Amino acid sequence: MGRTVRQILTIFGGVLGIASVFQNLHALKALPYLNGLGPDRGAILLGIGLIGGGLIAYILGPWLINGASKAMEWGESRLQKTPTQDLLSGSVGLIVGLLIAFLLTSELNGLGLVGVLIRIAISVGFGYVGLRVSIRKKDELMRPQSWLPRVKHRVNDSVKPKILDTSVIIDGRIADICQTGFLEGPLVIPGFVLEELRHIADSADVLKRNRGRRGLDILNHIQKELKTQVQVYERDVDPSLEVDSKLLKLAKILDGKVITNDFNLNKVAELQGVPVLNINELANAVKPVVLPGEEMVVHVIKDGKESGQGIGYLDDGTMIVVDGGRKFIGQTVTVIVTSVLQTAAGRMIFAKLKSALGAVELSEA
Repeated sequence: MGRTVRQILTIFGGVLGIASVFQNLHALKALPYLNGLGPDRGAILLGIGLIGGGLIAYILGPWLINGASKAMEWGESRLQKTPTQDLLSGSVGLIVGLLIAFLLTSELNGLGLVGVLIRIAISVGFGYVGLRVSIRKKDELMRPQSWLPRVKHRVNDSVKPKILDTSVIIDGRIADICQTGFLEGPLVIPGFVLEELRHIADSADVLKRNRGRRGLDILNHIQKELKTQVQVYERDVDPSLEVDSKLLKLAKILDGKVITNDFNLNKVAELQGVPVLNINELANAVKPVVLPGEEMVVHVIKDGKESGQGIGYLDDGTMIVVDGGRKFIGQTVTVIVTSVLQTAAGRMIFAKLKSALGAVELSEA
């Protein structure tokens, strides 16, 4: 292959040598020190051009072939590493930039060499600008709904993709919610979230490693055993951003919602106008309503912050603060609800021992 290419380069060099001599043949014939070549000096000059051009091309052939092969390997490696979305958007931007440059420089043909140089400079500048802008705006350009007219649908308008963050995957309750069928729309798992889960699963800390592996198991369970549609978003949004910022930006790009149980991420999303579905808020919303005066049975586990208080928990994790329940730690008692406090961290129920209230009523009587 290299020998064949070298022969082609030699022939091409010979043709260029003949062309260069032929273009300047009259000027070369007029040179006084070439008069000794006789009347056939034109043919001799063409032969010299053929031999000289071919010889130069033959000598420079290995360097040219080596440089061209290295350039092709470099370009091929860069193309393999470049995402397809970048190639498509960059090509569109380059074509648009060159088209604008052509329209702007169409009247510069009469300026000669200066006009040619100006056209080249403007074409390079507009082509580069179009290429860079299109790559930076690739997510918007490659998303048809950002520039095509909106088509109204009666059913699917409200169904938006749900983007999962790392905390809600590790939590695991998202699988139970998907199994009940209350969650509509595709679940989107960003590639950077999977990467973060992989790092957690490979951590030297046993607790972190178990949490990461639990998150990967939850994803496999959702994808293989449930009917929920799961999509993996492979493209990275912006390598310079943190994971939470990438999630919010991706939600804006896909026009979706973020599912999380991270309180801080929830607040930041509210400031940026990104809709968020918080698993903790959902859990608090579906807890049974408890009214003051109701009776319930509580197993007192530990003492509370205040003197004489005991702490117990319902099956859903709701904390119950029992006034006077410290001496009943480890026992199951009947209490009467006095008040319910709803906080951002969850719901707290305050209660008193039923026996204590009965004693108070008897003493008043």
